[in-house]
Amino acid sequence: MDYIEIKGYKSIKSEKIELNQINILIGANGSGKSNFISFFDFLNRLYNRNLNEYIALNGGENKILHKGQKNTDLIEFKVEFDNGNNGYSAKLKLGVEGLIFTDERLIYRRDSGADISRSQEESRLKITDNFRAKYVIRYLTGFRKYHFHDTSDKSPFTHLSNIENDIYYLYFNGSNLAAFLYNIYEKHKIVYNNIIKTIQSIAPYFSDFYFNPNTENLLRLQWKDKFSDTIYGATDLSDGTIRFIALTVLFLQPDLPDTIIIDEPELGLHPAAIAKLAGMIKSVSLKKTQVIIATQSTDLISHFAPEDILTVDQIDGCSKFTRLNRNNLESWLEDYTIDDLWKRNIINSGQPNI
Repeated sequence: MDYIEIKGYKSIKSEKIELNQINILIGANGSGKSNFISFFDFLNRLYNRNLNEYIALNGGENKILHKGQKNTDLIEFKVEFDNGNNGYSAKLKLGVEGLIFTDERLIYRRDSGADISRSQEESRLKITDNFRAKYVIRYLTGFRKYHFHDTSDKSPFTHLSNIENDIYYLYFNGSNLAAFLYNIYEKHKIVYNNIIKTIQSIAPYFSDFYFNPNTENLLRLQWKDKFSDTIYGATDLSDGTIRFIALTVLFLQPDLPDTIIIDEPELGLHPAAIAKLAGMIKSVSLKKTQVIIATQSTDLISHFAPEDILTVDQIDGCSKFTRLNRNNLESWLEDYTIDDLWKRNIINSGQPNI
C-alpha cells in the first residue's frame, strides 16, 4: 500500500496515512491504534461481501461510525497500491436499514476511477465485470491480519488441523499452526530448520516439533524438549513462548504475504524475544513484505528508525497519526534511542498523558 485515507470510521474522523515498508504504531490506550488495525477487518469483510454481518457482530452502525450516527452518516476510504498504479475507494452512507454504497471505484494511475456501485448494501468488487477488479482484489487478498493473543487451554493453538487442507497460509489466530508447520517440514527443510533455531534462541530447552497425523490427516501441535522423551502440547508452553513460535512461523515462512498486520505482537514476550521479533520484521521488509503493527512496547520501537514509527494521539475524540521525522530528532539520536526519547517526552506525541 502507498497510503490509506479513512474518514468517518470509529475514532478516525479524517486521516490520510502514508505507509512505508515498516509501520509501527505506538500510542496510549484508546488513542485509536486498534481502530486503525480493525479497519483492515472492515475492508476484508467489505470486499468479501460480508460487511453487514461484520457490522452487526461489532455493535451496529452506531459503533462503526465516528462518534455515532448522530454525528456521522458516511464512511469513506481510499487506498492506492504499487506507486499509484492501482487503487480502490468507496463511500458508504447510512440509510434506513444500514450502510449503502453510494460510490465504489476502481482506480488506475491516480485517475478518478470507474464507479461500479449500484446503491447496494454490499460491495460489487467481486462480482463486477470491470477488468480492473482482478488487480485490486489481488492486492486486497495480499493483506493478512493476525492476532495471537489467546493462549488459554482452549486456544486456537490447541486445535486439530488438516495436513491437506490447512496448509496454504497461516490462519489469523494460528489455529492451523500444526498443519502449516508440517507442510514446511515436508517441503522446505532449510526454512524449517531456521524456524527451529530461532525458537531455540529464546527457549533453549526446546528440541523440535512432533508430527503424528491421525488416520483422518488431522494433526495437533506437539513438541519435545531436550531433556526427556515426553511429548508435550501447546498448553505446556508459556504464553510468551507459544506466541513467539507463532510469530516466528509467520515471519520466517517460505511464501510471505504482501502485507502483515498485527495488533500488539509483543504481549508476553521477553525483551530478548522482542529483539528477535524486531529482527524478523526488518528481514521481511527487505523481501518486499509490508508490515503494520500496533504496539505499546517501548522495547519494540527501540529497534526501529524514526521513519518506521507512527505515533497515535486522540484529540477531541479524533485519532491523529504522525510519522516521526529523523531530521527533527537527529541531535537527540546521537545519545539516546527512540524509546528513551519517547519515555523522556522528547517525542511528545503518542503519550498517555495527552
